[in-house]
Order: sequence, then structure tokens, then C-alpha cells
Amino acid sequence: MVIARRRWEAEPAQKKDKFRINRQIRKSPVRLIDDEGTQVGVVPIEEARARAEEVGLDLVEVGPDADPPVVRILDWGKLKYEQEKKARESRKKQHTIEVKEVKYRPNIDDHDFDIKTSRARRFLTTGKKVKFTVFFRYRQLRRPELGDEVLNRVVKELADIAVVESRSGMDGRRLVMVLAPIAAPTH
Repeated sequence: MVIARRRWEAEPAQKKDKFRINRQIRKSPVRLIDDEGTQVGVVPIEEARARAEEVGLDLVEVGPDADPPVVRILDWGKLKYEQEKKARESRKKQHTIEVKEVKYRPNIDDHDFDIKTSRARRFLTTGKKVKFTVFFRYRQLRRPELGDEVLNRVVKELADIAVVESRSGMDGRRLVMVLAPIAAPTH
């Protein structure tokens, strides 16, 4: 019997650990690798658990998709610590580029344009990408070339520190352009 889940119901919680350990391993027989890394062979699950208890370590399923499943005798706490350490290191090396947004109107005043463009310049000099959006209202939609003029003016003002990464046409009631900094920021 298949139970359908409604759209608004939450997904079932994912298991935190991708390994089954000790009593969580149900299949028998299993291919056993002992604590020194030598392959013992295919043994019943009870024998594998007994060997792990003798040594004072855990029985961890490392190859659940194999037939028979591959289990290894090792220190579960140590393995978990090593995995968390690797995850921390990889998170440290990740570099996320922040995207800031500056919004314009097609009939923007010169002073407002200068203020918003100087704010965008500050974002670009700190190494962030900037998304420029020109919003249109009602009758302004008849003249999309006004929005193009605003974006061209922005490109001309910021040409010394930024390059156009993407520029789309009309997207509903708005025009969108993304600028990326030319050089990496110096901190």
C-alpha cells in the first residue's frame, strides 16, 4: 500500500548519518573487514558483531549497496570526527560571492541616479556583484528604451571598475542587468 503525501506535509526527515552501525545493520551474511584493514570474508552478522565487541570497536556498514553488504570494524567516534573535520575544511575553502541589488526607475532624476550609482560603485569595489533593476509602471511599459538608456548610463559610469556579466531583455515589468567587479578586492 502506497501512502501519498500531501503537498503541504513536510518531507520525512533525512538520516543524519549515512552509515549504519552495530545493531542497525540487519542483513546477513556480510563481507567483513577487520580493524587492521584485512578482509576476513563473508560471515554471518552475529559473528561480525561478536568480533567487533571482542576488539572493543564498532561494526560500521561502509558498502550498503554491495551484495553482500561490506562492514568494517573501526572506531565510529573517530570516523565521525574525521568526516566532520573534512566538512569543516571544505566549508572554509568555499567562497560565496554576494549579489547586491540597486533599483532604478526609467525617469530617474540625475541626483538619485548619482547616489544609487555611487552606492553600486562601493559594492563593486568591495568585490560584490551588483544586480541593476529598472522597474516600469503602467504607461512607462510603452517606452522600454528609457530603461535601456538608464542601464547604458550605469555601464558607462562604472566601466572603470566593472564589466557586464549578464543583461536580459524585458522580464515582465522590469529590465535586469548584472555587473561583476573587474579586479579582485584588496583586503
